[in-house]
Amino acid sequence: MRIAILSRNPNLYSTRRLYQAIEKAGHEAMVVDHSLCDLIIEQEGPSIFYKGNKLQNIDAIIPRIGASVTFYGTAVVRQFELMGIFSAVDSQAIVRSRDKLRSLQNLSREGLGMPKTAFTNFSKGGEKHLIERVGGAPLIIKLLEGTQGLGVVLAETRKAGQSVIEAFHGLKARIIVQEFIKEAKGADIRAFVVNGKVVGAMKRQGEEGEFRSNLHRGGKATLIKLSPSERKAALTAAKTMGLAIAGVDMLQSDRGPLILEVNSSPGLEGIEKATGVDVADKIVDYIERSVNKKISKRKIKE
Repeated sequence: MRIAILSRNPNLYSTRRLYQAIEKAGHEAMVVDHSLCDLIIEQEGPSIFYKGNKLQNIDAIIPRIGASVTFYGTAVVRQFELMGIFSAVDSQAIVRSRDKLRSLQNLSREGLGMPKTAFTNFSKGGEKHLIERVGGAPLIIKLLEGTQGLGVVLAETRKAGQSVIEAFHGLKARIIVQEFIKEAKGADIRAFVVNGKVVGAMKRQGEEGEFRSNLHRGGKATLIKLSPSERKAALTAAKTMGLAIAGVDMLQSDRGPLILEVNSSPGLEGIEKATGVDVADKIVDYIERSVNKKISKRKIKE
């Protein structure tokens, strides 16, 4: 098979590991910078040109779409799908996962545990009510467009929370307000899901005095064994978002696992180093099975 990794940087750990896993499995790997793809839409059907050449004979793609290029990146993934090429992550699932508010709405509908969350329009004087809706201070304020822990603020008092919300609203920035889970103690869990199975899980602990546990913010990752309820929550969250590959982030709380986010392009470095699991190999195995199944169905129809 010929498998393309959609990535803007071939030197990133995740891109390199996927490339190695594809070659190790006996397939041809290539890295395609999706931001440099030209999409041709015409009566003869969809096609893609990359650096002046028409992309052909590709059997599958692995999207590694950054949040800053979600719109164009998912358009490229969708074009591949329309050309009949298997995508390890569905384009619409990527779009759904990038909309934090919509994600939480969908997860709430499924009855999954999550920190109590509030969202409102830019209403003057509504800050106090918003804070009360999530149980008062301390509270978490998040930019809907934030990534890797950026745009996340801990307000320890009602007054501080009100000031931060007013500032964001003054900038017309969309935010959500969430209850602060004290018992999580600055740690969260990332469960890595591939094709309906949790292939690895790690606990991420923020630095002392830091409530954000993101590895990009200096957090440390260690291997963890999930409880049955945590495993079930991770699998249900990934399924709800329609993601065959996902990083499900959750907090441990007195009332059970609370989902924070479902990531459609989770990094491999932290999870592989913390667990010792070859996650890249698991992803390639999933692609092999999916493409072979697709070919078998096509032969049956013929």
